[in-house]
Amino acid sequence: MFRFAHTDYLYFLYAIPLVIALYWFTGRYQRKLLENFADSKLQKVLYPLKSSLKSFIKFAIISISIVLLIFALANPQIGSKIEEVKQVGIDVYICLDVSLSMTAEDIKPSRLNKAKHEISRLIQRLQGDRIGLIVFSGDAYIQFPLTTDYSAANLFLNAVSINTVPQPGTAIASAIELASNSFKEEEETQKAIIVITDGEDHEGNLEDVIDKTTEKGISIYTIGLGSPSGVPIPVYNNAGVQTGYKKDRNGETVLTKLDEATLKELASKGNGEYYRGSNSEDELEKIYNDLSKLEEAEYGATKITEYEDRYYYFLIPALILLFAEIFISNKKSKLFLKFEE
Repeated sequence: MFRFAHTDYLYFLYAIPLVIALYWFTGRYQRKLLENFADSKLQKVLYPLKSSLKSFIKFAIISISIVLLIFALANPQIGSKIEEVKQVGIDVYICLDVSLSMTAEDIKPSRLNKAKHEISRLIQRLQGDRIGLIVFSGDAYIQFPLTTDYSAANLFLNAVSINTVPQPGTAIASAIELASNSFKEEEETQKAIIVITDGEDHEGNLEDVIDKTTEKGISIYTIGLGSPSGVPIPVYNNAGVQTGYKKDRNGETVLTKLDEATLKELASKGNGEYYRGSNSEDELEKIYNDLSKLEEAEYGATKITEYEDRYYYFLIPALILLFAEIFISNKKSKLFLKFEE
């Protein structure tokens, strides 16, 4: 199996025809200037030793060398052998609250941004474990399913905002149920759900969902973000400038409070742990340390091809050609004399 390790360098090949065209137009322009200055006989007198053929050969050698160097930079590789690698780990779904109350700034820079930062750090630590993300507000949606493609996971995480879910509210039960149903029951991996929210559940129906989830052997962990005493919810305009705080129908400022009681009960019945969010600590790291103690199970296998670099197949000829070009002069020689007459 053949491939280039750095295909981006191959785009430089598009410049080669432009260089050739520039060389041709430049040579043509110079010849016209010489013809205007002197006829062919006079040119032979003025430039008796100049070889146009050798100039072309030198240009061709340099052009071929550049092409070879581009291929060398792209690093051609040959697959030497294919190995089947077993994939082992645990499965984790993170349920992230993206309701408007998560923009409160009692945790800096905001509850939502703090949660996203912790999730990003967790993704960077994962090795073989599968992670998925569910965002919820008035309803729940899968932002990305279980995956080991951590780069793609970070891209989808960065796109999360309070506008990701259009329905207002905080449907914790819907998020847990969606996560529970999204695991593959036939795979005997350890499964866990991590709920990150301020705990203000507006939908209820948590009891039934917890029972169904724990029956499947899925653990539920919770992280509570916010202040139990309550803080106002900032409102921003399209330019990102704060214009005030959210108010109710009576014109009173709305306060969003952390509902620790609900989250503690949820974690307790879900055979997990509750963690209080803070500005300084990384609560997801604590949970991951707990999860890392779970027994990892095999959930699949993937074939990996080992590649060996072959850039020197192009680099060595390029260097030889460039070295040879140095010793080719622009003067006429007996070897090319017949071709230039």
